[in-house]
Amino acid sequence: MKAPSSSSETEQFERIRTEVFETPDAAVGRVAQRLAKLIRSRAAMGQRVVLGLATGSTPVKLYRELIRLHQEEALSFRNVATFNLDEYYGLSPEHPESYHRFMHDQLFRWVDLSPESTHVPDGTVPRAGVFAYCAGYERQIAEAGGLDLQILGIGRTGHIGFNEPGSGPDSRTRMVALDRLTRRDAARDFRGEANVPAYAITMGVGTILEAREIILLGWGEAKAPVLRDAIEGPATATVPASFLQHHPNARCYLDRTAAGELTRFRYPWKVGPVRWDEPLTRRAVVWLANELRKPVLRLRDEDYSENGLSPLLVETGSAYGLNIRVFNRLQHTITGWPGGKPNADDSHRPVPAEPARKRVLVLSPEPLDAELGMAGTLSRLVAQGHEVSLVHLTSGNLGVPDGEAKLAVNLLKAAAQQGGTAGAGQTGWPHELEQELESKSPLDEDSAGLRRFKGLIRQAEARAAARVLEIAASATVHLNLAFYERGRYRQFRTAEDDVDRVAALFRQLQPHQVYLTGARSEPNSVAGIAFQLFRSAWARNRTEPWARSCQVWLYAASERAWSPDEIEMAVPLSPAELLVKLDALCQYRSQRNQTPFFRDMGGELWQLAEDNNRATAQAYDRLGLAEYEAMETFRRWRVTDVE
Repeated sequence: MKAPSSSSETEQFERIRTEVFETPDAAVGRVAQRLAKLIRSRAAMGQRVVLGLATGSTPVKLYRELIRLHQEEALSFRNVATFNLDEYYGLSPEHPESYHRFMHDQLFRWVDLSPESTHVPDGTVPRAGVFAYCAGYERQIAEAGGLDLQILGIGRTGHIGFNEPGSGPDSRTRMVALDRLTRRDAARDFRGEANVPAYAITMGVGTILEAREIILLGWGEAKAPVLRDAIEGPATATVPASFLQHHPNARCYLDRTAAGELTRFRYPWKVGPVRWDEPLTRRAVVWLANELRKPVLRLRDEDYSENGLSPLLVETGSAYGLNIRVFNRLQHTITGWPGGKPNADDSHRPVPAEPARKRVLVLSPEPLDAELGMAGTLSRLVAQGHEVSLVHLTSGNLGVPDGEAKLAVNLLKAAAQQGGTAGAGQTGWPHELEQELESKSPLDEDSAGLRRFKGLIRQAEARAAARVLEIAASATVHLNLAFYERGRYRQFRTAEDDVDRVAALFRQLQPHQVYLTGARSEPNSVAGIAFQLFRSAWARNRTEPWARSCQVWLYAASERAWSPDEIEMAVPLSPAELLVKLDALCQYRSQRNQTPFFRDMGGELWQLAEDNNRATAQAYDRLGLAEYEAMETFRRWRVTDVE
C-alpha cells in the first residue's frame, strides 16, 4: 500500500496526510466528531464499529471529548468493540499503571461500552503461552471484522504501540523488549526507572497497518522532531511510525507546536511564496548562515540566490542591508538587564527601563522547573534590585522516590535521638511514615501523609536553591495547587479553585514582569496544565491597569535549546554566574536521575542545563555576535495570545 501524494503545494514534503490545528482541543474535537459520525452511521445500519485504541497522555483529551459526547449528546457505544494496542508485561489488570486500569479510568467506565466488547492485551499470560496468546489476539481482531479505525500516539523513539525502533512493517502482535528511552519516559509514572517493566505485549506495525483508517495524534514541542521524521523522512524501521506512509488512509492530527518542525512551518519558503515579515526574515537569514557556516554579516547576494532565497532579496534589496538589519535585531535580543536598565535608552532593549525596580513574578510548574530554565536570570534580577517572587505552583511530591523519603525519615529519627528524645523516633509521624515506606511496594499509592512529607522534601530543596540565588525565604512561595494533589501523572484534572488561586496571586503581587514555561508543552503535562491555568487567570485580570503594562516572558523548557531566530531576550551568563546556577540545581537532590530527558543524554540535569546554555551562546557566536560563556533565553507572550 502507498499513501496518496500531498494534496497541496505547502504539504509537498509530507508523506502522510497531516491536518494542523491551533490547539489540541480543536484537533480532538474534529477527531471525536469523525468517530461519532462513524459510530452513529453504523448503528443506523445495525452494524458494529471496531476501534483500535491507544494509551498514554496523548489520547486523554480525545477520550474526555468522547465521554462528553456520550453524556451530553447521547452518543452510544453499544455497537462498538475496542482493541487496545498494548500492555506492560507482568502487570495485572488492577495494577495502577496497567493499561487495563488506564482505559477503565479514562474511558470505559464513563460510557456504555459492554465489558465483553473491550479488549486489552493480558500482561499476566505465562511466558510459555505468550506466543499463542498473541496469535489469539490477532484472531479476535479478525473475527470482529478487522479494525475500522485505529487511534495512535507516537513516542519519542518513533514508536507506535510499543513497536520500538527496529520493528518492521510486517511485525505482528508479540512480546517486545522496551527501549531504554521508552522506559525512562515512563519512569515518573512508575516512581523510578527500576520499576518500569522491561517487556510489553503490543500489536505489530503490520497489524496496525491492516486497519481501514488510521489517525495519529500529536501534541507539544517535544514531539515535533520525531513527527517530522515520521511524516517527511524515509519509511524506515528506525522510526516505526514512518511506515504509516504506506497506508492509503492514514492521517495525522497535530497541534501547531507539534507540527513546528514540518517544512511548511519551519522553512515555508521551501514550499512556496511567503510574506516576508520580520520573524520569518530573521529565521531565513539565521538558517542560511547556519547552512553555510558563515556569520550573518558575511552572507553575500549569491548565497541567498543559490539557496532559494532570491525572493527575500527582491523584497529587501541587497544582502548588505538585510544582513545588517538582521544582525542588529539579533544583537538587540542580548541584555544583561532582564529587568530593564535604569536611566538608559530602552528603544532597542527587550525590557523597558521604567520602573527601575520591578515586581517580578516567576512561576514554576514544579519545584526545579524555573531554576532549570532561568536560575542565572533569577540571580541577576535579585542582584539588580528587583522584587522577585518565585512561586512553585505544585508541591512536586510525585517526583520524589521512596528512597529519598526513607533517607529523610531516618534523618528525622537521628535528629530526635541526638536531641535526647529517643522516643520521638519510634512514635508519631516519622514512625508512621517509616512503617508505610517499609510495607508499601514502589507502585502503591502514597498516603496523604506521605505525599505531604515528600512535598516538604521538595520545599526544603527549593529553599536551599533559593538561598544560593539569594532569593529571600519570604519570596519563595509554594501554592500546592489542588489539581496536582488530587491527581497523578497523565491523570490530572483542573478545577476552578486552581484558577482562583493563580488569579488571586496576580492581584496580590500586581507584577511588572511574569516569567513562566509550558506554552509549547504537551497539554496534559504539569507544565502544560500550569500554562493553561495561567492563561485562564490572566484573562480574569487582563483589564487591570497593572496587567496592561506587564510583560510576560516564556523561559525555555529543558528539552532543547531554542534557535537564535526564536529568541526575543537572551541573558548572558559569565562563568561565575553559570556556576551559581549549577549550584542551585544541585540542591534538588531528590531529582537526580528523575528527569528522563537528562538521563537520555547520559548526564545529570545540571550537566544538560549547562550544555543547553552553552549551546545557545555558541549559536550566537557562530552568527558573528559577541562570545559569551552561556545564555538563558526567553520569548514574549503577548496579551493577545490569550484569545
